[in-house]
Amino acid sequence: MVSQAVTLGRSGGGGSGRPTDGRRLGLVLGMLVLPMYVALGAPAVALPAVGRALGVPFGATAWILAAWSLTSALAMPVAGRLLSRWGPFHLLVAGVTGLVAGSALAGAGPTLAVVIVGRLIGGAGAGVTVVAVFAVATALPGRERTRALGIVAAASATASGCGTLLGGTVTAWLGWRAVLAIPALALPLLLAAMPSRRLLTRTGADGPDDRAEPFDFLGAAVLSVLAGSVITLLQAHSVGLPAPVTCVVAAAGVLAAAGLRWCVRRRPDGFVPRRVIAVRGFPALGLIGGAVFAGYYGVLFLAPSLIERATGGGALEAGLFLAPAAVCSVLSGRLVGVLTGRFAGWRISAGLAGITLVGVLVVAVFSGPAPVIAGTALTVCGFAGAQAVLVGVATDLVASRDRDTAQGLLNFMNALGGGIGPAAVAGLSGIVPVPVSLAVLAALPLAGAVLSLLRRPGAGPSSRTRCPAPKPESTVHPPPIR
Repeated sequence: MVSQAVTLGRSGGGGSGRPTDGRRLGLVLGMLVLPMYVALGAPAVALPAVGRALGVPFGATAWILAAWSLTSALAMPVAGRLLSRWGPFHLLVAGVTGLVAGSALAGAGPTLAVVIVGRLIGGAGAGVTVVAVFAVATALPGRERTRALGIVAAASATASGCGTLLGGTVTAWLGWRAVLAIPALALPLLLAAMPSRRLLTRTGADGPDDRAEPFDFLGAAVLSVLAGSVITLLQAHSVGLPAPVTCVVAAAGVLAAAGLRWCVRRRPDGFVPRRVIAVRGFPALGLIGGAVFAGYYGVLFLAPSLIERATGGGALEAGLFLAPAAVCSVLSGRLVGVLTGRFAGWRISAGLAGITLVGVLVVAVFSGPAPVIAGTALTVCGFAGAQAVLVGVATDLVASRDRDTAQGLLNFMNALGGGIGPAAVAGLSGIVPVPVSLAVLAALPLAGAVLSLLRRPGAGPSSRTRCPAPKPESTVHPPPIR
């Protein structure tokens, strides 16, 4: 497939221009994602302070991370379906609006419930923004697309990793409420990106949009219920959910899973298009990404408290200790950019899942600040690399007109994994020791590595060059349903 390049000098569909440099566009997009990923790393350091201030168990504060990941995940496929109607720039504006409003509410929340509501709203805004950002990046041709995606991935992982230092500093000086309000900085960053607005108006989709196609609200609803029930069940013990309520949530999840299957069969072009999820390798991509994200966010949730316990320090000390891990994200982004030209995507994804697995096990097996830092750094590398590799591979797997939808679904599975990681670790707290909970978490990236080797989801540039040249985009049809 031939990706359609973003062009300078136009905001609509006509005309032509020279291709946009991937580095320039990547820097603009990387700047826009900074507050969203800081919103993941920074609160992780502040969670012990939140628990003490609001008088709730530490395990319950995992909802502050999981709520953000949950609504981010749910918003992503919705945003993917709306891209062809609104365009990425309007989605950016809508996403940043939700991000700012939710973060302000979370920072001012008098109770944990209000804080979580704010995080739910902010997470939805972040999910919409991420889809718009990646849609613009994947519109670039091969090498420039890889460069832009690498910069965005490095920016996101650096922000997430440095968020621990920023969160520790802000918690020590201004308090945990200021930490939860940090994502509101997305508004001035969006204003700063306005001179590059023309770069943010195109996506990689090339084909008829779904303007006349009614939105599949039922499909969106059952997917939302399914994702929400999974996260809730994992944290049922840590938040003290009564047994009857737990049973109701479990029943809702089972019904939602059956409903989603029915929706896909009844409406193949609905919210979860059958022609996308039936493409060989695409479901595996989502599972691999979710497994890597789960490993990273699970470690990120525990790392600050483990360091505080080992050193006897506070949030600032934990942030300082974890800051070096953020440097690894930059190195990982650059390394992945080099490897994508030499190895197939499935090989790289298997390696990234393996690195994440090792990182989780290092934190689980060894004690002390040094192993926590080393393990976190390894999971940061897996997280940063997976973002760049999997989104790029998914773009090449599906037909051009399905790229935006596929990207939304892939990011949904990634972000859902990001919610499952801390939820699983928090849910096991109080039942088993921390090393055991991390060993259970390690099963997810292990499954991702095995899946990469068995399913081989997608081909890298080297293998694509051995295939016959693709037909022009105007004649490419969606792949057959298997």
